[in-house]
Amino acid sequence: MVEETFIFIIEMLGTLAFGISGVRLAAKKRFDWFGAYTIGAITAIGGGTLRDVMLDAPVFWMQTWIYLAITGVAFLIVLAFTRVLTSDSKLLFMFDAVGLTLFAITGIQKTLALGFPMWVAIIMGMITGAFGGVLRDVLINEEPLFFRKDIYATACIAGGVVYWFTAIVGGPVWLQQSLCVVTILFLRWGALRYGWHLPEMRERSLEEKAPNHRGNGKWGRR
Repeated sequence: MVEETFIFIIEMLGTLAFGISGVRLAAKKRFDWFGAYTIGAITAIGGGTLRDVMLDAPVFWMQTWIYLAITGVAFLIVLAFTRVLTSDSKLLFMFDAVGLTLFAITGIQKTLALGFPMWVAIIMGMITGAFGGVLRDVLINEEPLFFRKDIYATACIAGGVVYWFTAIVGGPVWLQQSLCVVTILFLRWGALRYGWHLPEMRERSLEEKAPNHRGNGKWGRR
């Protein structure tokens, strides 16, 4: 009962953070009120919805209206402080990082509670944390953070691995969760502050692939 209450509280906090993130970006794109609320809601519930469908569990936001109401609160916060929230890109990072972290934790916890192994929980933590942002970015016509070289979904996976390792060595649940949170926030902060990123996939140009025969053979001489 205590664990379910904890997951519920974390989900509400994550919903508020991701809701603000989504509505803020929609406001920056000059969406109307309904569009902005919709983007906020999709950002907040998208990842958890995909998680629950994949786990064959009741979709969390269909069990109570509170999640949609929390998104409404996020909408009102952005509406009241639009100028402040849309003028500082660091605020987007803050709300997005908080939502990412909290939803990654709930994804892991919920998956483990349903009896799935830890490796599945890590994947579901990543999906819960990151895929709402993917839907948000696609709908507002932005390149999703998930697919950029910037450390985003990878931070969720790293946090899940730390969670797993802490459980293996016998650390209490609160320590598992705390270290997972610290890992995700640290990696996201490093990505923003120092430009940490994964190596890029680069396609060599035709000129780079072709051997240089200039000056060789009778056609190369002048």
